[in-house]
Amino acid sequence: MSVTGPGAAGLLTLADYETEARRHIDPHVWDFLAGGAGEERTLAANTEAFGRVRLRPRVLTGTGAPDTKCTVLGRTWSLPLGVAPMAYHVLAHEEAEVATARAAGAAGVPLVVSTFASRTFEDIARAAHGPLWLQLYCFRDRATTRRLIERAEQAGFEALVLTVDAPRLGRRLRDLRNDFRLPPGVHPANLTGGDYSSPRAHARTEFEPALDWSVVAWLRTVSSLPLLLKGVLDPADARRAVAAGADGIVVSNHGGRQLDGAPATLDVLPAIAEAVAGACPVLVDGGPRRGVDVLAALALGADAVLLGRPVLHGLAVAGEQGVTDVLDIIAEELTEAMTLTGTASPTAATPALIRTQGEPAPAPAPAAATAAPRATSGLRREELHGSLSDPVLDTMTFLNEVTHRYPEAISFAPGRPYDGFFETEQIFTHLRRYLDHLEAGGASAAEVRSALFQYGPTSGRIRELIAASLRLDEGIDVPAESIVVTVGAQEAMLLAVRALIAGPQDVLLVSSPCYVGITGAARLLDVVPTPVPETEDGLRCADLEAALRAERARGRRPRAFYVVPDHSNPSGTTMSLAARRELLDLAEREDILILEDSPYRLVSPGRQLPTLKSLDRTRRVVHLGSLAKTLFPGARVGFAVADQPVTDATGRTGLLADELAKIKSMVTVNTSPVSQAVVGGMLAATGGSTAPYTEETAAYYGDAMRVTLEQLAARFPDEERAALGVGWNEPSGGFFLALTVSFRADNTALMRSAEEFGVIWTPMSYFYPEGGGESVLRLSVSYLTHEQIADGIARLARFIRSQARA
Repeated sequence: MSVTGPGAAGLLTLADYETEARRHIDPHVWDFLAGGAGEERTLAANTEAFGRVRLRPRVLTGTGAPDTKCTVLGRTWSLPLGVAPMAYHVLAHEEAEVATARAAGAAGVPLVVSTFASRTFEDIARAAHGPLWLQLYCFRDRATTRRLIERAEQAGFEALVLTVDAPRLGRRLRDLRNDFRLPPGVHPANLTGGDYSSPRAHARTEFEPALDWSVVAWLRTVSSLPLLLKGVLDPADARRAVAAGADGIVVSNHGGRQLDGAPATLDVLPAIAEAVAGACPVLVDGGPRRGVDVLAALALGADAVLLGRPVLHGLAVAGEQGVTDVLDIIAEELTEAMTLTGTASPTAATPALIRTQGEPAPAPAPAAATAAPRATSGLRREELHGSLSDPVLDTMTFLNEVTHRYPEAISFAPGRPYDGFFETEQIFTHLRRYLDHLEAGGASAAEVRSALFQYGPTSGRIRELIAASLRLDEGIDVPAESIVVTVGAQEAMLLAVRALIAGPQDVLLVSSPCYVGITGAARLLDVVPTPVPETEDGLRCADLEAALRAERARGRRPRAFYVVPDHSNPSGTTMSLAARRELLDLAEREDILILEDSPYRLVSPGRQLPTLKSLDRTRRVVHLGSLAKTLFPGARVGFAVADQPVTDATGRTGLLADELAKIKSMVTVNTSPVSQAVVGGMLAATGGSTAPYTEETAAYYGDAMRVTLEQLAARFPDEERAALGVGWNEPSGGFFLALTVSFRADNTALMRSAEEFGVIWTPMSYFYPEGGGESVLRLSVSYLTHEQIADGIARLARFIRSQARA
C-alpha cells in the first residue's frame, strides 16, 4: 500500500481527520461516539502510554523495504491492523459499514462488525473484500445471540469477538446530560424488536449481567468459528481464556473506562502476551493513533492492532475515501517506522525495539547496570512472575488463613492423613532398620555414614526398594533405573511437565475438576493446561478424544494427559477397568503419554482395580507415586516411574527417567537422604511391601467415608434433599467426596460457614481450570475422628439450610 499525496482536503495525520470530523458530526452524536468522561480518561491514558514509548533507531541494518504482512487465525493481512468494532457507522456517514467494509477490503485488513451495525450483515459481506469478524454482546435472551451468530456465519464472517468487559455501558455522563437518543431511523439492522433509542437503557435491560467462563463453552455449541475474547486486561484472565479454549485475545479497556485507575492497554500488554505464551493471537484495541504506535504494540507482544475512532473520523470526512486515507496514513507511518528501526516484518518486532521516555541512550553496559535505582527497596507484584497473580496459587493460602482464624471450627478441608497413626519413636526405629539394611547389603561404616550425611544420587538411594514395592503391591514390574525419587509426588509432576511440554504449541491436558497441584505446577512453568470435563461417573474417553482433535485443529501438539484414576482428588470418582483399557488404547492411537497420579488406592478398603501402569504394554504411562499417604507424610518422599525410551540426535537411547533426573538436579539436587532412609527402613522391614502399614489405615479411612455418608443421609432425609437441592456422590475409597448444594459455594459462603457455624470445607470451583463447580463443596474425611465427622456434618447441615433460605 502506498500514499501518493495528502488525503481529503489536504489532511495529513489522523489528528487532522479528528479535527475535521468534528465539523461534520452533530455535537451530541460526537459525544455519544466519543463515550463518556470516563472513556475520555481511558483514551487519554492509552494515548499517554503510547506517547511514553520511544523506538530505537537502527542504521546499516541491510533490511531494505519491510514486509508489513502478518498472519492471524490462518489469514494473511496486508498490515498488522484491523478495524475495531464500532456501533452505528451511519452516524458518521450515510453509507455506514458498507463504505468501511469496502475501504478495509481494499487495504487488505479485516473489519470487526459490531452487533449494533447500522447495515445488515449480508449487505456488509457483499461490499467486503477482506475478512469480516462479528463482535458480540451476550444477551439475556441467548436465542438472540444465537441468531446473530447464525446470520453472520451464513454471510461468510470468519470469526467471533465476544466483548467480555461491558455487561453494561455504565454512566455515560455526557449522554445523560444531553439526554441522548439515537436519531430517528437509526437502529441496529441485525436486531429486531425492542427499544434501541437509548443505548444505555437497552444495554441495562438486555445484556446478560452475570456472564462467567461457561459462556465460552456455550458459544462453542453454537458455532465452530474461531472465538476471540475482547476486554482482557489481566494476565490471569488471559491464561484462563486460553484454558477455556479461546482462539484469540483482544487487550481492551472498553469496560475499564468505568474504573478510576484502570490500566492502559499498552501497560498490560507485555504481561498478557507473556501469559499467553504464543498459545493464541493477542490483539490490542485502544489508543493507537500513529504508525509508530502500531510498531510499539507489536514489539510489546501484540500480533496485530485494532484501529477504532480514527476510522469513523475518516468515514465522517469523506466516506469510503476517508477510511482509505486513514488506513493509508497508518500504513505509510508504519512502513517508515519499520524501516528506521531495521524491522523486516511484524514478527521481527521485539521488546528490543523499545526505549521508554527518559531512558539514557543505549550504552555497551547491560541495561541492569544503567537502570535508575528505585525510590524504595520494595518490589512490585506485576514485575514478578505472572503465576504469583494466578488465583490457583492463592487457594490453599486462603484455606489456611480460614483454618487459623477459626481454630475451633471442624475442618473438612485438609486432605492429609490421620494423625493417630504415628508415634514419634517410630522414626528412630525405621532409620535404624535402614542402616541395618545397608550393612546387610555389604556397605561399610563410611558408606553408611555417607548415605545419611551426603547429598546422594539425584535419582535417589531407595529406588530398588520402591521397585520391589511396586511389584508386590501394584503389579508394576519396572527396573529400578526407570524410577526417580522425588520430593513428594508434587515434584514428580513438575519434572514431568517441564520435560514433556517443550514449547507453547505443546499441550498438557487434565481431567477437570483436577488436583490443584498439577495446574499450579503447570502455571509456574507458563503452561496453560487444557481441561477435559469429567461426568458424574468420571472421565469419558470420547471427551478426551474430542479435546485432542480440537487442539490439533488449532495447530497444537497434545503431549500428555494427567488423571487420577482411583478415588480422585477432588471428586472421589474412580475409573472402571473398561475405561482404563479404553484410555490406554486411545493414548496409543493418539500418540500421547498418560501421567497417572494415584496416591489414594493403597489406603482405600477392598481390592483395587489395576493401575494404568500395570496394564501398560507400550510404555504410554508415566506413573507418579507418593509414599506420603501410605507410609510417612512428613518425609515427603514420592517418585516417578518413567521407563519411556528417549533417543538423542546421535542415536543414543536412554530413559525418560534420566531426563527427569537432569531437571531435578537443577531444582532440588536430590531428595533428603534422611527422609529416604526413614521410608526405606519401613520398606526394608517388610521386604518392600506397604501392605502391613496400609491395612489399618485403609480400614480407618474406609470407616471415615462410611460414617460421613451415613451422617449426610441422616441429616438430609430423602424427602428434604430435593427441596434443598442437596446431593452427593458415594466414593468407594479415598479421602474426598463431592457435595452439591443450591447456592454459590464460594469464599464468601466459606467464611460465613466457618464464622457462624464452625465448619470448613473447600469450594470445588478451586479445582476447575476454566470455571465450574460453583455450587459444589469438596469434603475431605481423612483427618477427622468419627465424632468430629458427626459433629461437623451436623454443623454443615445447619449452614446449608440457612444458606438455602438466604
